[in-house]
Amino acid sequence: MPFRPRLPLPLLLLLPHLRRRRSSPRPPVPAWRPLSYYPSAAAAAAEVTESEEDAAVVGRDTRATPSIGGVARGAPRVGCNGGAAAEDEEVERKARAVARIELCHELLRERRWRAMRAALAQLVTEQGSGSAAALCDILWNRFRVCDSNGCVWDALANSYARAQMVHDALYVLSKMSSLNMQISVFTYDSLLHGLRMTDVALELFEEMESCGVSPSEYSHSIIINGLCKQDKVGEALSFLQEARKEGKFKPLGMTFNILMSALCNWGFVQSAKSFLCLMLKYGLVPDRYTFSTLIHGLCKVGSMEEALDLFERVTKEGMELEIVTYNSLINGYRLLGLTREIPKIIQMMRGQGVEPDLVTYTILIAGHCESGDVEEGMKVRKDVLDQGLQLNIVTYSVLLNALFKKGMFCEIDNLLGEIYNIGLDMDVIAYSILIHGYCKLGEIEKALQVCNAMCSSQRVMPTSLNHLSILLGLCKKGLLVEARWYLENVARKYQPTDVVFYNVIIDSYAKLGDIVNAVRLYDQITVAGMHPTIVTCNSLLYGYCKIGDLQLAESYFRAIQLSGLLPTAVTYTTLMDALSEAGEVNTMLSLFDEMVAKRIKANAVTYSVVVKGLCKQLRFDEAINVLKDMDSKGINADPITYNTLIQGFCESENVQMAFHIHDIMLSRGLVPTPVTYNFLINVLCLKGKVIQAEILLESLRENGIKLRKFAYTTLIKAQCAKGMPINAVLLVGKLLDAGFEASIEDFSAAINRLCKRQFAKEAFMFVPIMLSVGIYPDTQIYCVLGRALQKNSELVYLPILNALAVKTGI
Repeated sequence: MPFRPRLPLPLLLLLPHLRRRRSSPRPPVPAWRPLSYYPSAAAAAAEVTESEEDAAVVGRDTRATPSIGGVARGAPRVGCNGGAAAEDEEVERKARAVARIELCHELLRERRWRAMRAALAQLVTEQGSGSAAALCDILWNRFRVCDSNGCVWDALANSYARAQMVHDALYVLSKMSSLNMQISVFTYDSLLHGLRMTDVALELFEEMESCGVSPSEYSHSIIINGLCKQDKVGEALSFLQEARKEGKFKPLGMTFNILMSALCNWGFVQSAKSFLCLMLKYGLVPDRYTFSTLIHGLCKVGSMEEALDLFERVTKEGMELEIVTYNSLINGYRLLGLTREIPKIIQMMRGQGVEPDLVTYTILIAGHCESGDVEEGMKVRKDVLDQGLQLNIVTYSVLLNALFKKGMFCEIDNLLGEIYNIGLDMDVIAYSILIHGYCKLGEIEKALQVCNAMCSSQRVMPTSLNHLSILLGLCKKGLLVEARWYLENVARKYQPTDVVFYNVIIDSYAKLGDIVNAVRLYDQITVAGMHPTIVTCNSLLYGYCKIGDLQLAESYFRAIQLSGLLPTAVTYTTLMDALSEAGEVNTMLSLFDEMVAKRIKANAVTYSVVVKGLCKQLRFDEAINVLKDMDSKGINADPITYNTLIQGFCESENVQMAFHIHDIMLSRGLVPTPVTYNFLINVLCLKGKVIQAEILLESLRENGIKLRKFAYTTLIKAQCAKGMPINAVLLVGKLLDAGFEASIEDFSAAINRLCKRQFAKEAFMFVPIMLSVGIYPDTQIYCVLGRALQKNSELVYLPILNALAVKTGI
């Protein structure tokens, strides 16, 4: 076989003892069905008869499953009453082992194979891990003349393997190999099962073949199962192909089921389907697990029509599928966001006599929550509780996560009370949802209370992500002193601390321009023996740029390069943006060229910075070329990049080019942002094209495009400045209808512009609008309006204005 994996050292030292010259032909081993390690083989194991078992030289107890975990119980203890007591205990242990082995030989002579294996299993448990050398000495020194001794040796290795004492099993096998004893395939299979999650399994399989032991029908399945569980599906397929090529492969349905399951989990459903044909070629009949696996895989990749078609064909042929298959279909619809289809599957289940279980309802609740309909999810929860079912912490976690996203504090508290009342234990995921949710909503104190409760439970401990959520929450609220205290507390309790924690606070200091504290915390990282990352350095670089010290920023940038850390696109973009803001556009372009030369891939933000710098110097042709360069390199420009270019043309009052870039945005499938239209409406107003601005704004409103208040107020000011008071009054009404709040400054700006252009009566029309939204004119507005009304001889409005001034206390 072409596999030669690197082995862990302890096992590597034992395996060479198994290598030896091929011995003389061995007596044939009676046919035997070994222990089933998988559910799919349960039926095969049940067919093993007592007569077949008695015919085996060394067999397996088909009802006993290898234990999981590798630590044996009953390991010997060193006595505490001196050397004599320890010696007496050792002698007693050895005597018990001798008696037990003698019993095993007696049971073998009576052909009581199962009882012999049970006695050896008890012996191995009593002696514990590391006892193989002592038991091998007893077998060799006291029982080597017994005819059945080889069988006991083999059964001992098997017992160690099934007890997950792998090193002991390998030791017994190495001794047997050196003594030229026969090792049965069943013992190899037991050891292969124990080692299946390690590279040693393949090495042991090769040793088995080199010793002339033919693999059993389960041997290949064990290896393939181990490789698949290690996510080494490619190696599993190669192993199968090699075994088939050599003609040694003994097909079993569960072997194909294992491979199909692994392929489906990776999304390779078509490859999994090809194994269905291979099964039929070998004369194997696909079982319900086979079809359930394929249906699960199809649902996972979104092929719901094909999954339903396969489901209907299988059920029409009379095969009864389990609830797991129905849940796969339901989950497939959830993944596609088609929650409305789930009740149909539930109805189909009930029609087949299959009742939904807690998993079914959890998937349904998750579907509603993911689609944003948490209220419907809570309704399903109530229906489940009314049926007398009890939800588990997984279901509650799904609901809590959705409630946090909606900010529904009252429902969160009620749900937590429900969890407490029914006595459910919170797991690490549930605690994490609470901590993250509270931090995101700014409830840091509650997050800290949850963290303390988590520690007090003594069942689960806060994870790094939990601490990170709290630090991010504290920094987001500007509580850097508290964040620093929390970091030091975590560092004291959970050494070593992840450098990511420090990065969060350093970045917050840098964004505030507090470079002194940022550098102090950086120094703490190095003193603590941790290594700053490029993220750490990017934050410090941003801090230097924030305070405007470009000379120090450039020096630090070069220091990063000398330190051995590889600068990223963020590193270059941070410094380039600072240079662009300072007007050092040529230096910025040189840095961009250096970035390209070093094959550091620029992102959309980097190009936006370059475009902004060029536009500031009115180098529009170069800016457009940069946009074309992005397109040629397959980098999709985002709205920010286009907005930067539109802003540049608007500031230079080039209306035609600004709208041309807008049209390019639309042709590329990008949706202009409200900022885009702010620029366009503003430039139209600046150029005096108020009517065009009105048409643009009205068309945007009709198409349901959300605008910002700036677009309305800009146009209102322009209308007032152009002497279009009626249009301005109407647009104020539209502004209020859109849900925006007009401030006294907005009304003051409009009134001042109208009064300057002798529209005093029209300006007075804004007063009742102000009062209708609860805003009273201030002294400045009264003065401006009073003077304008007197100047235009609109004296009829003066008493109303004076009365209003008296009423408001002015």
